[in-house]
Amino acid sequence: MTREQPGVLDALSLLSQVADEVVVKTVRDTHIACVDRVQGLLRRPTGDVPSAGERLHRGIAGSVYGGLGVSLRVTSRGLGALADRGLGPNLESDARGRFVHAAVNGIIGDRLQRERPRLAIPMAVRLSGANVSLDRASLTTAFPDATERLVVFLHGLCEDESNWDRRREQRGTTYGEALAADGWTPVFLRANTGLPLRENGVALASLLTELVAEWPLGVERIALVGHSLGGLVMRAASAVVAEAEDRVWTRLVSDVVTLGTPHVGAPLAGQVGAGSSLLGRLPESAAFGRILDWRSVGVRDLVLGLAEDVPALPHARYRLVAATLTRSPRHPVGAVAGDLLVRVPSAYGRSRGRTLFPDADVLHVGRAGHFDLLNHPRVERALRDWLS
Repeated sequence: MTREQPGVLDALSLLSQVADEVVVKTVRDTHIACVDRVQGLLRRPTGDVPSAGERLHRGIAGSVYGGLGVSLRVTSRGLGALADRGLGPNLESDARGRFVHAAVNGIIGDRLQRERPRLAIPMAVRLSGANVSLDRASLTTAFPDATERLVVFLHGLCEDESNWDRRREQRGTTYGEALAADGWTPVFLRANTGLPLRENGVALASLLTELVAEWPLGVERIALVGHSLGGLVMRAASAVVAEAEDRVWTRLVSDVVTLGTPHVGAPLAGQVGAGSSLLGRLPESAAFGRILDWRSVGVRDLVLGLAEDVPALPHARYRLVAATLTRSPRHPVGAVAGDLLVRVPSAYGRSRGRTLFPDADVLHVGRAGHFDLLNHPRVERALRDWLS
């Protein structure tokens, strides 16, 4: 029997591969670079001739690192073979496994799609931790109280649909539950956030086309709500089909709400790239720079966000939410740090005199971090007002 769903053994096989390609090779390369630096200084008086001790050191180190690498590669292949046979528990069987699965996809999801497709998350409608098939019978069963108005939620980088339940115990509700009371049907999606934004945009456009076609009732209105990178994917999806007459869903979108979305880029993502280049300048730190280079295209796309070549839907109202750690966005800390990941101008689509959404409604949430926007009372009130 061949397993179709990712298993725990798939994750352990990947962990062994990462331990070999990242951990062992990083330690080895850093070790050798440091030895070269020290021995280079010691060789100067002897005319740059390696000593017997240096040759012995290199020989022992090479044997140790080589042995570790072989062991990890054999382990990775063995675990992968067992996973192929369907052995071991399903990775998606509990919340912890789903959390790990989503996080790994955010970090190296593009690589997973190429090399380990079973571990790559497909774009899908989600309910109770499982995918919902996009056929009328399955959707009717999954959404027995379906209405003609859909509010579609898409999470951010390294997240999954369960992140929209953040702080539900303290607040007693979520955005989806609150809007369901107003007659909307919440539809939560999950995506591989390590893929390029435009590739995810194509997948989302295709999913929404099928969803509208197979929905149990005739869809009259759609609202899109995206957190962080999810807002960029929604913009990319809209651009994919902005001029396609056969894509009915675009004409049904009345509102696009983005929560802490880095429309013109996120400083932290750019700093990761700068850090990789800086570390690569010295042999002793170059291996650590290569670790940062493992980051997915999805992470790299956050450096610049999406520019003017991705147009807004002309008939949809854009609602842009930003947060800062301080009460006022003009406070020096709030202005620099934003919500720790995204600054206010980027969340509003403003940069160097350009404005991507000149007619948008904007909301600032003070004393809140990036992930607080997933379930915040001020945002909930705004959503219910905007979608009334």
